[in-house]
Amino acid sequence: MRNHTAITTFILLGLTDDPQLQILLFIFLFLTYMLSVTGNLTIITLTLVDSHLKTPMYFFLRNFSFLEVSFTTACIPRFLYSMSTGDNTITYNACASKIFFVILFGATEFFLLAAMSYDHYIAICEPLHYTTIMNSRVCSLLVFCCWGSGLIIILPPLSLGLQLEFCDSNTVDHFICDAGPLLKISCSNTHVIEKVVILVALFGLIITLVCVILSYTHIIRTILRFPSVQQRKKAFSTCSSHMIVISITYGRCIFIYIKPSAKEEVAINKGISVLTTSVAPLLNPFIYTLRNKQVKQAFNDSIKRIALFSKKSVLMNQSKMKEENTLNV
Repeated sequence: MRNHTAITTFILLGLTDDPQLQILLFIFLFLTYMLSVTGNLTIITLTLVDSHLKTPMYFFLRNFSFLEVSFTTACIPRFLYSMSTGDNTITYNACASKIFFVILFGATEFFLLAAMSYDHYIAICEPLHYTTIMNSRVCSLLVFCCWGSGLIIILPPLSLGLQLEFCDSNTVDHFICDAGPLLKISCSNTHVIEKVVILVALFGLIITLVCVILSYTHIIRTILRFPSVQQRKKAFSTCSSHMIVISITYGRCIFIYIKPSAKEEVAINKGISVLTTSVAPLLNPFIYTLRNKQVKQAFNDSIKRIALFSKKSVLMNQSKMKEENTLNV
């Protein structure tokens, strides 16, 4: 915030003033957040410890799960704290930080989805050269480029946003710090930054969407040329989970952010934001695991190993107790 700006604290209005609805909303968000974090952390753990999941596909999936955990953590816990304590205030610096990380994680997700589409393209269209092309160095470089692209995308609107002044109102009509409601209450001229936001959002969406469309165009053509029906089913099954996640991610972003002006009413977007920050990160791990035999097998193997370890621990403890009893006698 610039030194002469009068307002240094914002008040988040939340979603509802009804106490009963707040309780239901708190329970809903708490459960979806815990399930989302648990599901995505499970995927991260499985892809790290299971030798069968040491492939580029699961490397990208692990990074995607990390982004989902980071994205929902940047939004939901603060809102849960506000509902439980009644403290709806947030400082300018905290608000600006949240906007930065939420947009960074969100933008990086789109580039990572494009990288995952490229990985699927190589796996299906160039299977003989897959291990050579998608080596660990290339995969790490692609993930690094995704983060770098996400950062570059948000720098222009962020630099303009830090120059905004807030002097008339500090009431933000949202449950999180979001760019649209903040632009709505700013006493600065927001026309330029609104146009910049739309341009960079369109640029990011178009670039990544073109990569996704090109990849899947070649993938579908290649699959249709497979002589075996079983091969075609297996190939489509491999890509179906990723295509579902792509549809959800692009659909929610287009609905929320592609609009003529930030001065528009944000009530509908508040409801969509709840789904975006809580339900979508919860669905993604289930979409990938329920349709993926390798992940389900790795999960079952891990459960068996944990159960076997627990059984051995119990038997060892019982044996020690018997030895101690024998010595005492």
